[in-house]
Amino acid sequence: MTHNVYVYIVIAGLVTYLIRILPLTLIRKPIKNKFIRSFLHYVPYVTLSVMTFPAILYATGSPLIGGLAMAAGVVSAWFGANSFVCAVVCSGSVFLLGLFL
Repeated sequence: MTHNVYVYIVIAGLVTYLIRILPLTLIRKPIKNKFIRSFLHYVPYVTLSVMTFPAILYATGSPLIGGLAMAAGVVSAWFGANSFVCAVVCSGSVFLLGLFL
């Protein structure tokens, strides 16, 4: 059984390596297609969002409190608050909502 684990690790490593190295070897010219360039531009933001959103909802133990705190942070950012102020608003709203809900 432990032998299978090593095979899975090697396969996962190869797949990860190929995904990272193939674009470097296959694409040598600059990408001129506007759609592909804009798609590649937004990939890091989407990846970060996909990893962060569930963590926001479930970090408090209650998805409702997490969602309301995220909404408070979005509203504060909408009105021009910087990142530190948004973090304080979110943390404060989690604390207050945790007391009352």
